[in-house]
Amino acid sequence: MPAAIDPIALLERLIACPSVTPAEAGAQALLADVLASLGFEVHRFEAGEPPNGPVPNLLAVRGSGAPHFAFAGHTDVVPPGEGWATDPFVATRRSGLIHGRGAVDMKGALAAFVAAAARVRDHRGMLSLIITGDEEGPALNGTLALMDVMASRALAPEMILVGEPTSEARLGDTIKIGRRGSVNIWITVTGRQAHVAYPHNGDNPITRAVRIGERLNAMPLDEGDDWFEPSNLEITTFDVGNRATNVIPGEASLRLNIRFNTHQRGSDLVERVRAIVEEEAPGAKVDVLLSGEAFFTEPGPLSAMVSAAVEEVTGIAPEFSTGGGTSDARYLHRLCPVVEFGLLNATMHKLDEAVAIADVERLADIYEAVLRRAFA
Repeated sequence: MPAAIDPIALLERLIACPSVTPAEAGAQALLADVLASLGFEVHRFEAGEPPNGPVPNLLAVRGSGAPHFAFAGHTDVVPPGEGWATDPFVATRRSGLIHGRGAVDMKGALAAFVAAAARVRDHRGMLSLIITGDEEGPALNGTLALMDVMASRALAPEMILVGEPTSEARLGDTIKIGRRGSVNIWITVTGRQAHVAYPHNGDNPITRAVRIGERLNAMPLDEGDDWFEPSNLEITTFDVGNRATNVIPGEASLRLNIRFNTHQRGSDLVERVRAIVEEEAPGAKVDVLLSGEAFFTEPGPLSAMVSAAVEEVTGIAPEFSTGGGTSDARYLHRLCPVVEFGLLNATMHKLDEAVAIADVERLADIYEAVLRRAFA
């Protein structure tokens, strides 16, 4: 029988893989080898073309039949940036912490879940891991491509746990049962450049762009509900690029982001914005990137099971939340109920990202408790 998996040792090996999105840099190869030793059938493939690909993906399956429990995560990390105290791709232990890019988001959870899967081997049904290398990037050729492969193989999970770092103040305090949607919109208003002393020769686009901004700020959305805060629109840039004091600019642009709850649909919000733009500046250009729709997993068997496992290990009764940014759960919820649970998120994407060694070990215990309940 294969030896047990030490989650800390595995985490350190994963951190050593400089898998800045969408590079694999050995992280998925390492996982593939470990999972194969645990009896998983591992399928690795790449999807997409430049500039948004190729993206490395990994699907691992052990067992057959029902129930089918899946764990989803990603091996890619954001760029480390300058100013780290130590090499971001050398796991460094200091004062009970492991520092390294991806320690929290989310190689720690990957290591913890693999360790848990090593402890729960003789389960009934099917256990799968859905691992992408494109969660931190455009996310166009990662989880979506994995879902296509799963559909082609008639693999339909009944429950999915995503290992994103959800804990806020201490491990176990928060489980995510939904996420807000997000849409970015770029608006470009074209005018006609001219000398300010001869305004009749020009057409100042700033005037129309300002009116658009005022109407967008006043656009009614919703009041939220018991699970979601109110949807929110923020103008994030207003640019003219005019360095001269005596020139009417030829173009003005603004960008906005809307974080919205399940009372809204991204496509509907986009159309409302387009209508305002067309009324104030006919012919203006509107570009859209809809990152994902809002979703909500009604509290039920999956969230109760994860909550019970957390409380068993930590003594904490976690809160259910829909806050924060987006994750690939925005795609996976189309398949079945999805919840997210993982490490503390305080240092994710920051310099000197770090995780407590004890938290990774306890997270492995929690994931083991989840699996034992899932296959009971």
